[in-house]
Amino acid sequence: MDSQAGRHIPGEAGLWLLIFGEMSFFTALFGAFLRARGADPAGFDLARAALSRTTGIANTLVLLTSSLLVAKAVEAVRSGDTARAPRLFRAGLGCALGFVALKGLEYTSLFSQGVTLGSHPFFGFYFGLTALHLGHVVIGSAFLLLLSRFTRRPLAKPSHFALVESAGVFWHMVDLLWLVIFALLYLVE
Repeated sequence: MDSQAGRHIPGEAGLWLLIFGEMSFFTALFGAFLRARGADPAGFDLARAALSRTTGIANTLVLLTSSLLVAKAVEAVRSGDTARAPRLFRAGLGCALGFVALKGLEYTSLFSQGVTLGSHPFFGFYFGLTALHLGHVVIGSAFLLLLSRFTRRPLAKPSHFALVESAGVFWHMVDLLWLVIFALLYLVE
């Protein structure tokens, strides 16, 4: 029996071009961060100490949970479970909003300590990377909100399934980007 039977690449083909472009852009930013860090490791370590590793871990757990919920929601859509899919998308959205709230609290804490973009090059990267990522979280959250409404009824067309899968893939990209951002900003010493 063919091991590839019934398998397909999820989402729309154009989505994968977007994903490749986004990942390439972020990879360039990650490279720039590592290069700048290499020029001043002690300064970057000192600046990084102002971050709350606990908040970074909480954000990571919230996004990982959200990705699990979105994967389960897409699975529910595939099986035609119109009761479970919207609930799972809403739960994933709740996690996304939790991430936004935690990031807002973290920004507020840093600003109250007098930390700004210009405090140290580390913070230019920190605010730039996390704000750019936060924009992706907001876009992904809009998709999750739409899917929580769109999946209340059985999906009739293959293009509908592709849209659901595309939103799920986008959300998983957002999660993957955060894992790298978290490691670079909160863990690398």
